[in-house]
Amino acid sequence: MTYSLTLWRNARLATLAGSAGWGLIEHGAILTQGETLHWVGAESELPAQFTQKINVTHDLGGALVTPGLIDCHTHLVYGGHRAHEFEMRLQGASYLDIARAGGGIRSTVAATRAASDAQLLADAGKRLQVLMREGVTTVEIKSGYGLSLEHEARSLAVARALGRTLPVAVRTTYLGAHALPPEFEGRSDDYVDAVCAWMPALHAQGLVDAVDAFCENIGFSPAQTRRVFEAAARLGLPVKLHAEQLSDQGGAALAAEFGALSCDHLEHLSEAGIAAMARSGTVAVLLPGAYYFLRDTKLPPIAALRAAGVPMAVASDHNPGTSPGLSLLLMINMACTLFRLTPEEAVRGVTVHAAKALGLSDRGQLVAGQRADFCVWDVAHPNELAYWFGTNPCKRVIVGAQERDL
Repeated sequence: MTYSLTLWRNARLATLAGSAGWGLIEHGAILTQGETLHWVGAESELPAQFTQKINVTHDLGGALVTPGLIDCHTHLVYGGHRAHEFEMRLQGASYLDIARAGGGIRSTVAATRAASDAQLLADAGKRLQVLMREGVTTVEIKSGYGLSLEHEARSLAVARALGRTLPVAVRTTYLGAHALPPEFEGRSDDYVDAVCAWMPALHAQGLVDAVDAFCENIGFSPAQTRRVFEAAARLGLPVKLHAEQLSDQGGAALAAEFGALSCDHLEHLSEAGIAAMARSGTVAVLLPGAYYFLRDTKLPPIAALRAAGVPMAVASDHNPGTSPGLSLLLMINMACTLFRLTPEEAVRGVTVHAAKALGLSDRGQLVAGQRADFCVWDVAHPNELAYWFGTNPCKRVIVGAQERDL
């Protein structure tokens, strides 16, 4: 068999191989073939049989290299913004007050429905490119601001289009059970019926990679969430859940029952929920941007999750109402400063565990056989990715072994 390899040499590699540690390799090198990591190790140990098959060589100048970053929870496709609600909260209104007054998610639904496909694509594309410039190579994008078959389909189609037009992998999540649209006022069970009924058509169009719901006292009950998950299971779709953000609804245990990929937010997660997630292998996705922006004071149970061996991912939760940030590097820092993750935990949270939260086993580490998605950084050690904030040390991004313009 003849094949050509590309050598990326003279680097300090933070492979994140294994279940702990940075996996640092000094004077490291990476061989890529096609879109895959073919070999990773110390350059001095490069197997001789590979050298004659190297077609292109890149000298990385001794820079730090990590796996590409993965933002495993975003709501990038929407119309308008909610800066006025931010001002209202500063004047004393609560998230619940705003939602019950017709603001919150519903206001974004109206703006999203009014926006054209081209406008949604252009706006979401600008947001995504900001994330990409900081090293994001895979992103999850949820629907949930359309809340009708037509507009949920539009939102998911825009997300799919972003993955076709930009050098980034996009995973789509159907979040029809995000809020109650105005036309279903007082008929939440009827709306859940509709969410379930739309799912097969959206899936048949190739628009859905996973299904999510907002199980909360201002969202949907555990019984209603169960119906959404049962519909997903009939289609063979994995599930995720916005769980225990504002109150303990027992959503995490319910999601774990369905083998959920992840439960996200989790400020009010109970010991029973932690145990259920540990048994099912469900990832805890921590969203420090929303915690910060809402000025929350109830911390997720980090120590208990750690003790139970529940993998912890970190994501931006970019959305117009509760986390309008577009910096995954800032989320790494916040995960350390606000939630007391270690730098290694936080960086694993946007690589290894973020991949797991999306059901992806082919990325998140620099090991042979994985996708050749990696970042080159202007820092000496990976702990600096958690230390610096307000700056972007990302120098180069490689996606599928191809360098991406920043």
